[in-house]
Amino acid sequence: MDRFRCPRLRLACTTAFMLLLCACTATPAPAPATPPSLVHDAPDPTKVCQADQAPDATLVGRTEADALAMLKGCPWRIGERDGQQFPGTMDFDPTRRTLGIAAGKVTWVRRG
Repeated sequence: MDRFRCPRLRLACTTAFMLLLCACTATPAPAPATPPSLVHDAPDPTKVCQADQAPDATLVGRTEADALAMLKGCPWRIGERDGQQFPGTMDFDPTRRTLGIAAGKVTWVRRG
């Protein structure tokens, strides 16, 4: 005898299966919030960019806090931190610096 011959039993089994299937599906994790210190493209017009007084290579090897202190008044952004890359715009701004950070220190600086 076919146990699914009864329409109510078939509906109950189908419903139970769908509920079980929905309960087992993984829900995507919410996207992490972007830290506010990743991008600072708007320079402060009242401050002079201190980093323009030395080559960009002087930022390499400094701690992130020291580098950002030097970049006050300059357009800058974080392009990579500890292997995680962050999105950036494709417009070219020769005054903007993009920084790579690893273990809290600047590892590379690019212009544009």
